[in-house]
Amino acid sequence: MSAPARLTFTAVLAVSLAGPGSVTGQGTDEAATVTRHGISAFGELKYPSDFRHFDYVNPAAPKGGTMSFRGTGASRTFDSLNPFVLAGEPAQGLERLYDTLLVRAYDEADAVYGLLAETVTYPEDRSWVIYRLHDDARFADGAPVTAEDVVFTLETLKTQGTPAYRIRLKDVAGASALSLTEVRVDFAEGAAMRDLIADVGQVPILPAHYYDTVAFDRSTLDPPLGSGPYVVDEVDAGRSITYCRNPEYWATDLPANVGKNNFDCYIYEYFADNTSAFEAFKAGTYLFHEEFTSALWATNYDFPAIDRGWIKREVIGDDRPSGAQGFWMNMRRAQFTDPRVRQAIAMMFNFKWSNRMLFYGLYERTDSFWENSDMQAEGLPEGDELALLEQFRDRLPEAVFTEPAVTPPVLSAARNLDREMLREAGGLLDAAGYRVDDAGRRRDADGEPLRVEFVSDSPAFERIVLPYIENLTRLGIEAVHVQVDPAQMQQRQEEFDYDITIARFVLPLSPSLELRTLFASESADAPGANNLSGLKDPVVDALIKQVIAAPDRDTLRTRVKALDRVLRAQHIWVPNWFKGSHWLAYWDVFGKPAEKPPYDRGTDYWWWDRGKYEALRAAGALR
Repeated sequence: MSAPARLTFTAVLAVSLAGPGSVTGQGTDEAATVTRHGISAFGELKYPSDFRHFDYVNPAAPKGGTMSFRGTGASRTFDSLNPFVLAGEPAQGLERLYDTLLVRAYDEADAVYGLLAETVTYPEDRSWVIYRLHDDARFADGAPVTAEDVVFTLETLKTQGTPAYRIRLKDVAGASALSLTEVRVDFAEGAAMRDLIADVGQVPILPAHYYDTVAFDRSTLDPPLGSGPYVVDEVDAGRSITYCRNPEYWATDLPANVGKNNFDCYIYEYFADNTSAFEAFKAGTYLFHEEFTSALWATNYDFPAIDRGWIKREVIGDDRPSGAQGFWMNMRRAQFTDPRVRQAIAMMFNFKWSNRMLFYGLYERTDSFWENSDMQAEGLPEGDELALLEQFRDRLPEAVFTEPAVTPPVLSAARNLDREMLREAGGLLDAAGYRVDDAGRRRDADGEPLRVEFVSDSPAFERIVLPYIENLTRLGIEAVHVQVDPAQMQQRQEEFDYDITIARFVLPLSPSLELRTLFASESADAPGANNLSGLKDPVVDALIKQVIAAPDRDTLRTRVKALDRVLRAQHIWVPNWFKGSHWLAYWDVFGKPAEKPPYDRGTDYWWWDRGKYEALRAAGALR
């Protein structure tokens, strides 16, 4: 399938802007519009229109050198350079090829500022927006970035993109080019308008002329065309990809880019497993490593390069919500339709024992989908949260109102199997119709065994899930762990072909449209969506709409707490663990700002320190 037809300009080029706050012939009211250099969901912007750079960057950071990472992804490999469709496994780092209309400021919860767009013009109700593009915005081939490209991008991603893009752009009612550099986007009547301008503004803009001859909907290893600061320099399919600076990049000196894009090249090296990747890091094959495994963080960092100070090891804070990580139960499967079954299964995971025996005491237990934030539900509902939930009382379990927000049971750290919890979970399964047969196995009224299969692609996952399976087996559940290769794992998640799978989603400080792909009914049957549990619940859908429409941060906080409380009462997952920080190790060849941005890891603002690099070369540490 080829890309949609390109927009014809003959009708719209005659339409012009009389000024940044009015649109001739578009039915707008100049007095009711505002034109700004950015937008935030709530309140004023931190940075004025004449700001020179973000506070968390070093505006004098030198340019040069190479930053190298381990390539990650569902498959631990890649076979495509097209991140916009489900076909293929895209390489990491492709976002460096593309500019967006607006970009985040990582010291504000939800503010965005102009990149491709010089200004945004919108009415008080935010029901439409005009993005005014920089006149000198260019793609890497020198072609100008025009309003036509924005229209093409939105139309194409909404109809042919991944489910995440289709759901994200669902409320875009139309887009039209008003001139070469002015594009108007209208939003659907009845949509929650608060975040749409910012969200659409953070969609990568694609070149319409490039897709005149390139099929959009196919995976490819041909380097794509974008307008971002880097271009694909070298591809070794499945093994490594290198992006290097576009010397003709149009936006190097824009305020949003000052102190950023400091490396000449970025390299992502791929490895078959964690062991080979870590050995490569120790040898200097790649230079920056973030550790995600507690056992490795606790035991593997005692090698010579650490002792000699060649590799730095540090823990840095993460002020974002700590992520919704858990074992997600697939309610599309018959055995998970009864919430009592899901609750019983969740009760048998002993975090305290696992943390002591497997995680070196480095984690805390996750309770909430918005863990480590002021948006997680606690105790009994009260005040505005209670008033909101009262609207749905007849469709919610009474326990939502009479019991504190659901938290995982606290089990014994001394032994994996907690017998009191075994009895309680058994009672729930009894009530759900799963009785114990003579062999100690749970069966339903038709004699079918209660069976669950954990699916993962990580060898490290086995040591965590096997003790959990032992507990489920003692409960009478036929539980097994199946390890598949990364490509199979990706396919099975996209097709929802699993009983239980593990995943982590980092939710933003201002929850919004992403909730649709995670928890809304519309995403439950959309292949490739992130609704791993297959949740379809009208109350959840209604609360998501209210969260997206929240007019201020206090109201947002209240509505997210209500949503969190209702989601936890559904028992759609077995919550895992969190640490609220980043575990970093890196060769000491980098400079970095004195303070990292509170809502980002901050490595995009580091730079190459040639003096440090030469010192390590002289010591024989690096080639």
